[in-house]
Amino acid sequence: MAADTGDLDDLDRQIASVMDCNPLSEDEVVRLCDKTKGILQGDPNVPNVAAPVTVVGDIHGQFYDLLELFRIGGKAPDTNYLFMGDYVDRGYYSVECVTLVVLLKLRYPNRVTILRGNHESRQITQVYGFYDECVRKYGSANVWKCFTDLFDYLPLAATIDKQLFCPHGGLSPSLDTVAQMQQLERFQEIPHEGPICDLMWSDPDDRVGWGISPRGAGYTFGQDVSEHFNQTNGFEFIVRAHQLVMEGYNWSHENAVVTLFSAPNYCYRCGNQAAIMEVDEHMHTKFIQFDPAPRRGGPNSKEVTVSRQAPDYFL
Repeated sequence: MAADTGDLDDLDRQIASVMDCNPLSEDEVVRLCDKTKGILQGDPNVPNVAAPVTVVGDIHGQFYDLLELFRIGGKAPDTNYLFMGDYVDRGYYSVECVTLVVLLKLRYPNRVTILRGNHESRQITQVYGFYDECVRKYGSANVWKCFTDLFDYLPLAATIDKQLFCPHGGLSPSLDTVAQMQQLERFQEIPHEGPICDLMWSDPDDRVGWGISPRGAGYTFGQDVSEHFNQTNGFEFIVRAHQLVMEGYNWSHENAVVTLFSAPNYCYRCGNQAAIMEVDEHMHTKFIQFDPAPRRGGPNSKEVTVSRQAPDYFL
């Protein structure tokens, strides 16, 4: 854990460097992951986060849009943050995004909370870009292994002042209460099925009850399920990420669930807005929408312009 002034100065230097889109060295990543494991190991499966806090949905390797998010929402530690996972894959800068978020957690452990998303897994990152990006930028898979080992330590969900429930994906037919979630063994790869898988993969749906998910993992859950879960656990509503929504946020189940998505113009072609959710000290919530960051660099820049074509559901 970063304790002495030298450690803090070093972390501040690394944060500034990564915010200029300069990846850490492999040795620095190894040390970063080892120290962050020490912090996360003591966290419960579902930590309670105090308000005020700003909640963030999927980021997916869109680094300049993450910088835009901090420009709009404020930088840590001036703003407390709860990140709900999916830092990697799809975008061009997964390494920089996950490095920055983990650095902020290590530097400000009481002000930054980072959760696990369905993409924080070994299997998914080998398909959707993070593995290949690590090999391309570092010349081996060592950095990928460091981060994916760290992902096993990330909490499964969070609560905000025990009034809001914040998973990456959704609910599970195996879990009625947060107390049951606290009993799960989280230090492992995300399983193909079961309660941990469901928290990462499930989606709200217009149909009542539990349904088979078109994603092939997790379930769909209806308004009856959401309302019963909130009533049982004393929550006002569920805040989750995991699904592209064109306005950046979307209420469903008669305000029992809100989906938050924080990667604007997802995959650099979906044309969606992004949003973050601010929760003040009185538990009042406000959504702030934002568009993609301005293009950076010259003609070879990988930042691309917004298109307005309809998104594929499975993006």
